[in-house]
Amino acid sequence: MRRQVLLFISVLSLSSVVGQVSYSIPEEMAKGSLVGNIAQDLGLDLNRLKSGKARIYTGDSTALIELDKERGVLLIKEKIDREALCGQTTPCALHFQITLEEPIEYYSVTVEINDINDNAPIFKKDEMKFRISESAVVGAKFVLERAMDLDVGMNGLQSYSLKPTDHFRLKLQNQHDGSKKVEMVLQKLLDREKQEHVYLTLTATDGGEPQLSGTIRIEISVLDVNDNAPVFTQEVYKAIILETALKGTVLSTVSATDADQGSNGKVSYSLTNTLDDVPDIFEINEDSGVVVLNGKLDYEKARHYQIHVQASDDGGLTDSCKIIVDVTDMNDNPPSINIMSKTNAISEDSKPGTVVTIINIQDPDSGENGKVTCNINEYTPFTMKSTSKNFFSLVTDNELDRERASEYNISVTCSDEGVPSLSSSVTLTLQISDVNDNAPVFERSSYEAYIVENNTPGLSIFTMKARDADWNQNARVSYILEDSSVNGVPVSSYVSVSAESGVIHAVRSFDYEQIKDFQFCVKAQDGGSPPLSSNVTVKILIQDQNDNAPQVLYPVQTGGSLVAEMVPRSADVGYLVTKVVAVDVDSGQNAWLSYKLQKATDRALFEVGLQNGEIRTIRQVTDKDVVKQRLTVVVEDNGQPSRSATVNVNVAVADSFPEVLSEFTDFTHDKEYNDNLTFYLVLALAVVSFLFITCLVVIISVKIYRWRQSRVLYHSSLPVIPYYPPRYSDTLGTGTLQHVYNYEVCRTTDSRKSDCKFGGAGSQNILIMDPIDVVDMNDNKPTINIMSKSNVISEDSKPNTVVTMINVQDPDSNENGEVRCFMNDNIPFIMKSTSNNFYSLVTDGDLDRERASEYNISVTCSDEGVPSLSSSVTLTLQISDVNDNAPVFEKSSYEAYIVENNTPGLSIFTVKAIDADWNQNARVSYILEDSSVNGVSVSSYVSVSADSGVIHAVRSFDYEQIKDFQFYVKAQDGGSPPLSNNVTVKILIQDQNDNAPQVLYPVQTGGSLVAEMVPRSADAGYLVTKVVAVDVDSGQNAWLSYKLQKATDRALFEVGVQNGEIRTIRQVTDKDVVKQRLTVVVEDNGQPSRSATVNVNVAVADSFPEVLSEFTDFTHDKEYNDNLTFYLVLALAVVSFLFITCLVVIISVKIYRWRQSRVLYHSSLPVIPYYPPRYSDTLGTGTLQHVYNYEVCRTTDSRKSDCKFGGAGSQNILIMDPSSTGTMQRIQSEKNILDEPASPLEVRLPYLFSLLIHKIRVYFVPSLGFL
Repeated sequence: MRRQVLLFISVLSLSSVVGQVSYSIPEEMAKGSLVGNIAQDLGLDLNRLKSGKARIYTGDSTALIELDKERGVLLIKEKIDREALCGQTTPCALHFQITLEEPIEYYSVTVEINDINDNAPIFKKDEMKFRISESAVVGAKFVLERAMDLDVGMNGLQSYSLKPTDHFRLKLQNQHDGSKKVEMVLQKLLDREKQEHVYLTLTATDGGEPQLSGTIRIEISVLDVNDNAPVFTQEVYKAIILETALKGTVLSTVSATDADQGSNGKVSYSLTNTLDDVPDIFEINEDSGVVVLNGKLDYEKARHYQIHVQASDDGGLTDSCKIIVDVTDMNDNPPSINIMSKTNAISEDSKPGTVVTIINIQDPDSGENGKVTCNINEYTPFTMKSTSKNFFSLVTDNELDRERASEYNISVTCSDEGVPSLSSSVTLTLQISDVNDNAPVFERSSYEAYIVENNTPGLSIFTMKARDADWNQNARVSYILEDSSVNGVPVSSYVSVSAESGVIHAVRSFDYEQIKDFQFCVKAQDGGSPPLSSNVTVKILIQDQNDNAPQVLYPVQTGGSLVAEMVPRSADVGYLVTKVVAVDVDSGQNAWLSYKLQKATDRALFEVGLQNGEIRTIRQVTDKDVVKQRLTVVVEDNGQPSRSATVNVNVAVADSFPEVLSEFTDFTHDKEYNDNLTFYLVLALAVVSFLFITCLVVIISVKIYRWRQSRVLYHSSLPVIPYYPPRYSDTLGTGTLQHVYNYEVCRTTDSRKSDCKFGGAGSQNILIMDPIDVVDMNDNKPTINIMSKSNVISEDSKPNTVVTMINVQDPDSNENGEVRCFMNDNIPFIMKSTSNNFYSLVTDGDLDRERASEYNISVTCSDEGVPSLSSSVTLTLQISDVNDNAPVFEKSSYEAYIVENNTPGLSIFTVKAIDADWNQNARVSYILEDSSVNGVSVSSYVSVSADSGVIHAVRSFDYEQIKDFQFYVKAQDGGSPPLSNNVTVKILIQDQNDNAPQVLYPVQTGGSLVAEMVPRSADAGYLVTKVVAVDVDSGQNAWLSYKLQKATDRALFEVGVQNGEIRTIRQVTDKDVVKQRLTVVVEDNGQPSRSATVNVNVAVADSFPEVLSEFTDFTHDKEYNDNLTFYLVLALAVVSFLFITCLVVIISVKIYRWRQSRVLYHSSLPVIPYYPPRYSDTLGTGTLQHVYNYEVCRTTDSRKSDCKFGGAGSQNILIMDPSSTGTMQRIQSEKNILDEPASPLEVRLPYLFSLLIHKIRVYFVPSLGFL
């Protein structure tokens, strides 16, 4: 065996290696035979073959060679037959590729197959038959079949021989391609009457060793001469057929006979019609004479056909006949609808029976098949009427309304009465033209709008809107201001209305104090003929501005006379001198008044109440104060900007007003009495408190002294053996393990593998060379073989990344076998040719999965033959996602509303973000960004659901504390690293009516009585005062109304509903009582409404002294003195009780101890003392963590032993003498009579005493705070 190896390796720029190796082997080698050591020839390591998953790629061919990766050699997989593989092609070779992965590499391998003489020459047929006329001339040539030898070269076909040679001889001619043309030549005339059949043998021989041959038998039939014509059995044939008959339906069969034998007696049939379309509709079988339908019949076009048939033999003799065909009608034509006259639009006020459209119906079928009926779709105000044969009219059947239906699509369907019935339909579009039959309609039944006073004339207040259901000009709405009057003035001098837009403008500047609201009517009129209209009521409410300064009602500033307020020199601190009364005709906060002292003769003597205007003394009036005092008070409202007024008040500091002194004589006596009582009570309380405190200081001093003496015991030299209890340590673990163990599990994202198997086509192509000179034609299209393919590629792959490698094969030669490949446009991939017939599909630009997640790449390969042939394959490539897109919110910012006093946990609204990535990278989580609202973390206000983005309220909101706030929400995806985006969220709190009105004026004081003065000369409408209130709510919840609930005389006073002004209804008379009391209710406009009440005292008098005589009330001072006396008496009683109790306890303890000591001295019995456990606390300064208790018990006999006991924290030492059996000596280390308790009673009494002191301190000391 001869084996040749050729190795060629080149390196390309596409990160793939290309090499070529060639081998030469004989055919018919046994399975498993060695072809060559591919690893050695290519210079590859065996480990590279294994790690690179080396495999053989053969395209569509069957794998005849296999790769042993363990040895790195190529082996025979199946026995190779060169003739079956290549036929006559030389040289014969196997071409395949070896591919490797990671990185992608491939190598071309060629194995040449050498021929052996294993095939004898053969003929395709066992025998050849010739039909030769007996009239054939000598020298006539007949081509014989050539033999075929699958071997090539000397092993192929070499010579021919023919036997016997009586009538024929063999002639061979050499061809350009080296083959031989075999001919048989007639050398003697044939005679059918002598020999009807002649038999010959042709032999073919090759030149191999050993020589092989093949034979074929030749049979010659001698033919007769033609001398008889064909004859038909009938001259005329008849047939009937349905017009709907299918193609291939048999009409008739004609027959003719010929008396000759053989080919001279064989009859052929044909159609001879040339002037009509019969040859296109019918055809005849030339051998059997069967006539069949080959086209379509139409009864309406042709009802009869005549078919002319000719019969002829091989000698050219003929005869003819005729077939008459009748066509039967079938219902095969649907009705045809023709619109003769049509109206595209009709008025909605058209009467029933109006003709809209006239149509004509045609059906070419006959009989019942041509009878037609028509109908239209239901639920339309139209009907079909038949006017004459095949004519129909579409007319209105009911009243039309364009506003209900402005257009109708009327479907007209016409059906014949055939079986089965056929139908046609047409849709008519009909527009309904408008008639002015609808008046304009306002969006609201009434309108209400607000405008701030002092507005600019021409200011737009609001816009009203009316709609008209009609169309075009009929729906054009104009707005007209209806004539009316406001306070006797035409409304047109107040407002105007834009005729086109409905915008209402202010014509003048409004004054809230002159007019608070007014209403008028606006008419909306359409443009129809005649026009239609409708009206609506509009109410305009004027809103107040701070355009009025306060007005001082009292004290009245007169031009000539001097009015002075009198202050006695005995006036105490807080004495009410007078009250400045002022009102502001504005409303709301513009009417809130505040009072300030601007100037004063003596600023240290007087002050003015900020809200009530009361002038009071700051200090005690003395004799040094000047008589004539002048005060200037400024009254200022709360508007923006604020307005003010000033008033001068003259005050006389004197005691010479006789009327005032006569009224207040009893009061002086009571005041002196109260002052004396208070003095003595304070003196007694001070003395008793001093004694009690002195007693406590003495007791505490003695205790401290004894405690210091007991510290001597701590310096004892006795040994101390402490006991340390076991320590228990708790590590906060609740499990059974002493330590904390951590476990970590790691998994890969995806470890699946894809196995790819490539199976060859289950057939082999065998090329058989014929001794005929074959010219190549482009009859093979290119074959596309995918060698290596990536199904998925990351979107961040760099350009020139290899995706797929393909091999293209075209078995044609020359230009027919030259192939070029291309693919579809507008994709980021290109095809690169790496070597002969090998292409790589690589990326040509950046990929973006969000723009295209999948590509269907159509690769088309075309050869250059004429005509060109091509093949195509579609590669599906998935683009895997990379986290390159941050989440995007649906809005750039969010704004949501929530009503105050909400339930915590309430869902407010939802934010939504979308991530263009896929899977985990597109999973969005919502995070509340850290921020603060009014110094508090925003997380205490709201929370955000991480999965759904739902924002919940964490707390209940209060509109009066916070009206709105904003924060940031972050949307973060699940990529690595994650990407995020932020959005601003603003929450607006909506007000609820949860606050009652607050009355600012008049101020309700606890003790003092404030009265408004009304002179008896006041006319009707006199302004008494003004109730000023405010509501911290907003909107309509803060609109306040005032009502008079109670009054001493309801016929005298009234309250303004909106401004709270209290005015007189009638003239004040002398019969009206001086003291009037009014109760005013202030109510807001919320749902439900809230209210507050205020009491207003009114004095009907002409002078201030008259008011004082009626309203003077010293209840406040009397109550103050009574309260002071009560608390002084109570404090004196408590302190006295404590002092006496303390003395009793101390004396009782001392008497008890004295009696106990006397019993011990006079007893003659043995003493067995029991000492209870002593508890010693070192205040945490010792070495022991806990306090330990020790108890010692002794028997009666143990008193003979010497023993010394030390008490814990005690200063007493008990000494036992062994010689003394009946006495115990008690030695005191100090002379103080107080000692440690030795009995339960002695222990409990100090404890009870300290507890009593604590209770008294808790319950009584706060009441004595003023001391």
